[in-house]
This record gives sequence, C-alpha cells and structure tokens, in this order.
Amino acid sequence: MLYSGHPRVHYNKTQLAEVICQFRFPVILSIGAREPVDFQEAVRSMFPRYAAKEERPGPKITGLGTPGAKLEAQKPVINHNFVSADNRWKLNLTNTFISLSTVAYPGWEEFCSHFDLPLAQFIRIYQPAFFERIGLRYVNIFSRKNLDLEEEPWRELITTPYLGVLSAEDVDERTARKCSVDVELSLDDTCRAKLHAGPGMVKQNRPNAPQDMEVKFIFDMDLYMGGQLDPSVAAQGLETLHGHSTVLFQGAITDRLHSALEPQ
Repeated sequence: MLYSGHPRVHYNKTQLAEVICQFRFPVILSIGAREPVDFQEAVRSMFPRYAAKEERPGPKITGLGTPGAKLEAQKPVINHNFVSADNRWKLNLTNTFISLSTVAYPGWEEFCSHFDLPLAQFIRIYQPAFFERIGLRYVNIFSRKNLDLEEEPWRELITTPYLGVLSAEDVDERTARKCSVDVELSLDDTCRAKLHAGPGMVKQNRPNAPQDMEVKFIFDMDLYMGGQLDPSVAAQGLETLHGHSTVLFQGAITDRLHSALEPQ
C-alpha cells in the first residue's frame, strides 16, 4: 500500500538529512532594494548569524515557439541567510520566498516553533498579498551500516512501490547500476507530492573531504500546495502537508526498517 494507517511516531535513529519548508510569493521589490533590517531585529534572538549572497538565476527563454526566441539573462537576487547560533537552523529570505531548513530535525512541533515567529514577522513587515506555493520537503537517506542492517537487501526494508526492479527476488541489487522511481501525484484537492526513491552514493562537496562509498537509499518527499493562498491559512497549510508526509513515509518503509529506526 502506498499510504500507511500506522500512527505517527518519533524515531530515535531518524535518517533525515534535511527538512525544508518554503513559502513562495509574488515579487516584493523592497526585500531586494534594501537590507531587511526590521526583519533581522525581529528574528535575531533565534537566528543571530547573518550573511547575504548574490545569486544569479538561470537565463529565461523569451519568444518560445517564434523565430525571435532568445535567452535573456536574469537580474541577480540577494539571498539573505539568518542562521542559529549552533548552525543547525537556517532561514532564507529573497524577494520571492522565505524558507526554513534544518540538518538536525528534532520533530514536527519543534520545527514549527522555529518557524512560527519568523513567518508571523515576515507577514507583518512585508504584508504579502498571497502565497503562490507552500512546500514541505523531507530528504531521507537510509544507511544500512548505521542501522546494523548491512546484510539486508533493500526489498526487505523499502516497500515495493519505490523499488522498481529491485523488488524482484531474482535481481541482485549489486548488478543494478541505476534504479530509481520518480512519481508526481495528487494527495487531495489542494496538495501534490513529488517523490524520488532509489539507491545511490552521497557525494561530499567540501574540498578534500573523504567520500563515503556506502550505497544508501534516498527517499525524497517534496509536498506542496499552490494557487493564491491567503497568508492567514499559511500555518494550517503546512500542517496539512505534514499530515500527508506521515502516511507517505510510513507507507514507504517495511516493518523491518520501522523497527530498526527505533520508534518511540
């Protein structure tokens, strides 16, 4: 089954590499025109570190389908970064989105508590007309080594819908050079999900960093809703997406992996 009826639990050995929530909105020019001083003052107690980075979006195609089609360079965008003292939490603010990410997910309630104040202050200061997209993304990277499951094939740990040919008992996973499942589906009338699942090695991009040669299983859930979403229902929208993430995740893992993650 794609969706699980198991109750929500907290895992002692969570395999989350990163959790991100993002709210996109129509361009607010004032964010790019000057430094977000008022916003920093509102969140500085939680996110005392600050840095700004200039980013240049990819070129835009204009006149597509006509003889005059061409690529046009986009203006650079300033990405304002507000980081917690322990470097585990990061707020990003540009003229089109605000996001919160963490590499040390402590659970849903604490995650929300880190975003309640910044989101409320953002709405107060910049008064977006509406949100165009609310997204919640969970990047799970399962390590059999860390879970003492090195002798277990993926078909004993991950459910069939996310395995492709690796679910077949006569397929030796070591012979499969590439096997992934990518799905986009509706979850209800307002929510959608993009799911990526498959084994792979995670590269370290730091200079001279040692590379981990273990083959891990990546389960990446990107859940979102779009349209013209009233800021007053932003928090409820995030809760709805989280509810969907729970049943999708539980439906992706077997009882064997569920136990190895040490549910509380």
